[in-house]
Amino acid sequence: MDTNKSHGLSHVPVLDEQLCFALYSTSLAMNKLYRKLLRKLDLTYSQYLVMMVLWERDELTVTELGDKLFLDSATLTPLLKRMEQAELISRTRSANDERQVIIALTAKGSRLREAAREIPGCVLEASQCNIDQAVELKQQLDALRTSLANNA
Repeated sequence: MDTNKSHGLSHVPVLDEQLCFALYSTSLAMNKLYRKLLRKLDLTYSQYLVMMVLWERDELTVTELGDKLFLDSATLTPLLKRMEQAELISRTRSANDERQVIIALTAKGSRLREAAREIPGCVLEASQCNIDQAVELKQQLDALRTSLANNA
């Protein structure tokens, strides 16, 4: 960002100076990389995120999964249905509360974890960041997300 220019209302916004565009275009590039890496696992990026959460902690409610991924149930439900059809997860009603749906890994979904182990290293390599730079950048983005969410 050019800090020499006025950031007042009189300044006409220029696309390449906008933080939102830097984040957006970086997200597009990241998704393109993940699409290539996940092709061999036959997963979309969204499915990969669900799998990572479940590899960390299996048997979550849709609400818990949505909270972790910042997604609502209307967005998650079709995704989870496709994953169930692919036999990666199972969806069952909670015995304690039928309104809750429990998402659990299947054997096939659990086996994918091993195949996915190399992906974070491939992403780090593609970023051309060292591990310390990547950790610092992630911390900055986490803080930015929190600030934006608190002010949205």
